Amino acid sequence: MNIHVSNVSKSFDHHLVIKDITFSISSGEICCLLGPSGSGKTTLIRLMIGAIPADAGAIHFNESQNPKMSLLKEIGFMPQNDALYDDLSAEGNLKFFGGLFQMTKSSLEVRIKEALEIVELTEHRKKLVKNFSGGMKKRLSLAAAILHSPKILFLDEPTVGIDPVLRRKIWDQFQVLKQSGTTIIVSTHVMDEVTECDKAALIYDGSLIEFDTVANLLKKTQNGRVEELFFTASKISKGGAVQ
Repeated sequence: MNIHVSNVSKSFDHHLVIKDITFSISSGEICCLLGPSGSGKTTLIRLMIGAIPADAGAIHFNESQNPKMSLLKEIGFMPQNDALYDDLSAEGNLKFFGGLFQMTKSSLEVRIKEALEIVELTEHRKKLVKNFSGGMKKRLSLAAAILHSPKILFLDEPTVGIDPVLRRKIWDQFQVLKQSGTTIIVSTHVMDEVTECDKAALIYDGSLIEFDTVANLLKKTQNGRVEELFFTASKISKGGAVQ
């Protein structure tokens, strides 16, 4: 499913936090929303999933403008903070979320098995979430987000606070989902994660400073590191000369 963000702006308490952002993502791509903490990435995701309204502009999934109730079943969302029930097992949590999406009992059983296999939590199916490590909770949150086989998956800082080995596993899982045709939008402030993606939207102080394929963005740098583009944007915003 294609995504089109057109001239979207959002203010809170008269402070403009998303500033006239426009970009498009093609179906089956992984797009990274990359930027430092406080740059507006989470707000942009909330706008894209329809959790909050834009003050200006529009967001379309294919030809349908979001928010739209019929689009909810097409969207999977993994928030930055784990939205899980500690007193339920992994299976219990997934049954709860499956109920929210009105999945049939038979299809839910199949998808619980598949989702737990994808995130490598099958052997912990009956374990209470309160006994999970932080990394296990991250993986269960991902399982909940993909349970209903969404066409579009939004992931807000999915690898924050986890070790490099688990981060590698999670990105491998994202690649598997991409191969199945899922369009993935992932926000992160970890600059080197951009190389895992097809495209990247670089967000700085609520503005889109760059949007292109990752390969093209890296060609614009002298050292092959995307941080350079943020350094340039920072100098410009502060009125400094860019050498």
